[in-house]
Amino acid sequence: MNTPFPLLTQARRMPLVAILRGLVPAEAAAIGSALYEGGFRALEVPLNRPGAIECIDVLTRALPADALIGGGTMLSKADVDAVHGAGGRLMVSPNCDVRVIAHAASLGMLCAPGVVTPTEAFAALQAGAHALKLFPADMVGHSGLKALLSVVPADTDFWPVGGVTPESMGPWVKAGAAGFGIGGQLFSPGTTAAEVGVKARAYLQAWEASQRPA
Repeated sequence: MNTPFPLLTQARRMPLVAILRGLVPAEAAAIGSALYEGGFRALEVPLNRPGAIECIDVLTRALPADALIGGGTMLSKADVDAVHGAGGRLMVSPNCDVRVIAHAASLGMLCAPGVVTPTEAFAALQAGAHALKLFPADMVGHSGLKALLSVVPADTDFWPVGGVTPESMGPWVKAGAAGFGIGGQLFSPGTTAAEVGVKARAYLQAWEASQRPA
Protein backbone atom coordinates (compact mmCIF):
# COMPACT_ATOMS: atom_id res chain seq x y z
CA MET A 1 0.00 0.00 0.00
CA ASN A 2 1.25 3.47 -0.84
CA THR A 3 2.29 5.78 1.97
CA PRO A 4 -0.60 8.19 2.67
CA PHE A 5 -0.21 11.83 1.69
CA PRO A 6 1.22 13.61 4.79
CA LEU A 7 -1.62 16.12 5.03
CA LEU A 8 -4.15 13.28 4.84
CA THR A 9 -2.34 11.52 7.67
CA GLN A 10 -2.56 14.77 9.61
CA ALA A 11 -6.26 15.18 8.85
CA ARG A 12 -7.04 11.60 9.85
CA ARG A 13 -5.95 12.32 13.42
CA MET A 14 -9.06 14.51 13.80
CA PRO A 15 -11.10 14.32 10.58
CA LEU A 16 -13.76 16.87 11.45
CA VAL A 17 -13.78 19.87 9.12
CA ALA A 18 -15.41 23.07 10.37
CA ILE A 19 -17.18 24.80 7.48
CA LEU A 20 -17.18 28.50 8.30
CA ARG A 21 -19.57 29.94 5.74
CA GLY A 22 -20.07 33.67 6.32
CA LEU A 23 -17.08 34.11 8.62
CA VAL A 24 -15.78 37.70 8.64
CA PRO A 25 -12.11 38.66 9.05
CA ALA A 26 -12.69 40.59 12.27
CA GLU A 27 -14.00 37.44 13.98
CA ALA A 28 -11.82 34.85 12.27
CA ALA A 29 -9.09 34.62 14.92
CA ALA A 30 -11.54 34.28 17.81
CA ILE A 31 -13.74 31.71 16.05
CA GLY A 32 -10.72 29.77 14.85
CA SER A 33 -9.16 29.70 18.31
CA ALA A 34 -12.44 28.50 19.85
CA LEU A 35 -12.60 25.66 17.33
CA TYR A 36 -8.97 24.73 17.88
CA GLU A 37 -9.39 24.71 21.65
CA GLY A 38 -12.54 22.62 21.18
CA GLY A 39 -10.53 19.96 19.36
CA PHE A 40 -10.96 20.84 15.67
CA ARG A 41 -7.86 20.85 13.50
CA ALA A 42 -9.34 21.46 10.02
CA LEU A 43 -11.12 24.69 9.09
CA GLU A 44 -12.68 25.54 5.74
CA VAL A 45 -13.84 28.99 4.68
CA PRO A 46 -16.18 28.79 1.65
CA LEU A 47 -15.26 31.29 -1.04
CA ASN A 48 -18.82 32.22 -1.98
CA ARG A 49 -19.01 34.84 0.77
CA PRO A 50 -17.12 38.17 0.96
CA GLY A 51 -13.84 38.25 2.87
CA ALA A 52 -13.12 34.53 2.63
CA ILE A 53 -9.52 34.83 1.44
CA GLU A 54 -8.73 37.38 4.13
CA CYS A 55 -10.25 35.03 6.73
CA ILE A 56 -8.01 32.21 5.51
CA ASP A 57 -4.99 34.47 5.83
CA VAL A 58 -6.01 35.45 9.38
CA LEU A 59 -6.60 31.83 10.41
CA THR A 60 -3.28 30.59 9.06
CA ARG A 61 -1.49 33.27 11.06
CA ALA A 62 -3.54 32.91 14.24
CA LEU A 63 -3.61 29.14 14.72
CA PRO A 64 -0.83 26.63 15.48
CA ALA A 65 1.00 24.86 12.67
CA ASP A 66 -0.99 21.65 13.07
CA ALA A 67 -4.20 23.44 12.07
CA LEU A 68 -5.19 22.64 8.48
CA ILE A 69 -6.75 25.76 6.97
CA GLY A 70 -8.27 26.05 3.53
CA GLY A 71 -11.13 27.07 1.31
CA GLY A 72 -14.48 25.64 0.36
CA THR A 73 -16.61 26.14 -2.75
CA MET A 74 -13.38 26.22 -4.75
CA LEU A 75 -14.61 26.12 -8.33
CA SER A 76 -11.67 27.28 -10.43
CA LYS A 77 -7.91 27.27 -10.68
CA ALA A 78 -8.01 30.94 -9.70
CA ASP A 79 -9.75 29.96 -6.47
CA VAL A 80 -7.01 27.44 -5.78
CA ASP A 81 -4.29 30.01 -6.40
CA ALA A 82 -6.00 32.55 -4.13
CA VAL A 83 -6.39 30.11 -1.25
CA HIS A 84 -2.87 28.76 -1.66
CA GLY A 85 -1.52 32.30 -1.78
CA ALA A 86 -3.22 33.04 1.54
CA GLY A 87 -1.51 30.06 3.14
CA GLY A 88 -4.35 27.57 2.72
CA ARG A 89 -3.48 23.89 2.44
CA LEU A 90 -6.96 22.42 2.14
CA MET A 91 -9.04 22.41 -1.06
CA VAL A 92 -12.75 21.58 -0.72
CA SER A 93 -15.42 21.87 -3.40
CA PRO A 94 -19.07 20.88 -3.78
CA ASN A 95 -18.36 19.31 -7.16
CA CYS A 96 -15.87 17.17 -9.06
CA ASP A 97 -13.86 19.29 -11.50
CA VAL A 98 -10.76 17.30 -12.40
CA ARG A 99 -8.89 20.40 -13.58
CA VAL A 100 -9.32 22.15 -10.25
CA ILE A 101 -8.47 19.01 -8.28
CA ALA A 102 -5.31 18.36 -10.27
CA HIS A 103 -4.18 21.97 -9.93
CA ALA A 104 -4.65 21.94 -6.16
CA ALA A 105 -2.86 18.60 -5.87
CA SER A 106 0.06 19.96 -7.89
CA LEU A 107 0.46 22.71 -5.27
CA GLY A 108 0.61 20.15 -2.46
CA MET A 109 -2.84 20.89 -1.07
CA LEU A 110 -5.07 18.29 0.55
CA CYS A 111 -7.91 17.84 -1.94
CA ALA A 112 -11.42 16.86 -0.83
CA PRO A 113 -13.79 17.49 -3.74
CA GLY A 114 -17.50 16.77 -3.62
CA VAL A 115 -18.82 13.56 -5.14
CA VAL A 116 -22.10 11.67 -5.12
CA THR A 117 -21.64 8.89 -7.70
CA PRO A 118 -19.04 6.19 -8.45
CA THR A 119 -18.17 7.99 -11.69
CA GLU A 120 -17.37 11.20 -9.82
CA ALA A 121 -15.50 9.33 -7.09
CA PHE A 122 -13.17 7.57 -9.51
CA ALA A 123 -12.63 10.71 -11.58
CA ALA A 124 -11.74 12.68 -8.45
CA LEU A 125 -9.30 10.05 -7.21
CA GLN A 126 -7.64 9.79 -10.61
CA ALA A 127 -7.21 13.58 -10.67
CA GLY A 128 -5.41 13.50 -7.32
CA ALA A 129 -8.08 13.76 -4.61
CA HIS A 130 -6.99 12.56 -1.19
CA ALA A 131 -10.42 12.37 0.44
CA LEU A 132 -13.93 12.62 -0.93
CA LYS A 133 -16.62 14.96 0.35
CA LEU A 134 -19.92 13.09 0.18
CA PHE A 135 -22.34 15.86 -0.71
CA PRO A 136 -25.22 16.13 -0.25
CA ALA A 137 -24.84 13.31 2.24
CA ASP A 138 -28.48 13.14 3.25
CA MET A 139 -29.44 12.41 -0.35
CA VAL A 140 -26.97 9.52 -0.61
CA GLY A 141 -27.70 8.05 2.81
CA HIS A 142 -25.97 5.27 4.70
CA SER A 143 -26.78 2.62 2.12
CA GLY A 144 -25.40 4.81 -0.66
CA LEU A 145 -22.15 5.31 1.22
CA LYS A 146 -21.80 1.58 1.76
CA ALA A 147 -22.32 0.99 -1.95
CA LEU A 148 -19.67 3.57 -2.87
CA LEU A 149 -17.20 2.05 -0.42
CA SER A 150 -17.72 -1.37 -1.98
CA VAL A 151 -16.22 -0.25 -5.30
CA VAL A 152 -13.58 2.41 -4.54
CA PRO A 153 -10.05 1.61 -3.29
CA ALA A 154 -10.09 0.28 0.25
CA ASP A 155 -8.20 3.23 1.75
CA THR A 156 -10.60 5.89 0.38
CA ASP A 157 -11.87 8.36 2.97
CA PHE A 158 -15.43 9.67 2.60
CA TRP A 159 -16.45 12.73 4.62
CA PRO A 160 -20.24 13.19 4.67
CA VAL A 161 -21.35 16.82 4.55
CA GLY A 162 -24.84 18.20 4.98
CA GLY A 163 -26.96 18.15 8.11
CA VAL A 164 -24.44 16.30 10.27
CA THR A 165 -25.24 16.51 13.99
CA PRO A 166 -23.46 14.96 16.96
CA GLU A 167 -26.32 12.44 17.18
CA SER A 168 -26.06 11.40 13.52
CA MET A 169 -22.32 10.80 13.49
CA GLY A 170 -22.38 7.30 14.99
CA PRO A 171 -24.63 5.76 12.32
CA TRP A 172 -22.58 7.39 9.58
CA VAL A 173 -19.36 5.98 11.04
CA LYS A 174 -20.95 2.52 11.15
CA ALA A 175 -21.76 2.96 7.46
CA GLY A 176 -18.10 3.72 6.74
CA ALA A 177 -17.62 7.47 7.11
CA ALA A 178 -14.01 8.40 7.89
CA GLY A 179 -14.71 11.99 8.88
CA PHE A 180 -17.21 14.82 8.47
CA GLY A 181 -17.66 18.34 7.23
CA ILE A 182 -19.82 20.34 9.63
CA GLY A 183 -21.34 23.66 8.68
CA GLY A 184 -24.38 25.53 9.93
CA GLN A 185 -24.91 23.25 12.91
CA LEU A 186 -21.50 24.37 14.18
CA PHE A 187 -21.14 27.93 12.91
CA SER A 188 -23.30 30.53 11.21
CA PRO A 189 -22.95 34.32 11.10
CA GLY A 190 -23.74 35.71 14.52
CA THR A 191 -22.55 32.66 16.43
CA THR A 192 -20.17 33.77 19.16
CA ALA A 193 -16.78 32.21 19.80
CA ALA A 194 -18.02 30.87 23.13
CA GLU A 195 -21.00 29.20 21.45
CA VAL A 196 -18.75 27.72 18.78
CA GLY A 197 -16.49 26.30 21.46
CA VAL A 198 -19.38 24.56 23.20
CA LYS A 199 -20.62 23.08 19.93
CA ALA A 200 -17.12 22.02 18.92
CA ARG A 201 -16.67 20.04 22.12
CA ALA A 202 -20.02 18.32 21.59
CA TYR A 203 -18.95 17.21 18.12
CA LEU A 204 -15.56 16.09 19.39
CA GLN A 205 -17.18 13.98 22.13
CA ALA A 206 -19.56 12.43 19.61
CA TRP A 207 -16.69 11.63 17.27
CA GLU A 208 -14.65 10.03 20.04
CA ALA A 209 -17.69 7.99 21.11
CA SER A 210 -18.18 6.78 17.54
CA GLN A 211 -14.62 5.44 17.49
CA ARG A 212 -15.04 3.18 20.52
CA PRO A 213 -15.72 -0.52 19.95
CA ALA A 214 -19.41 -1.37 20.14
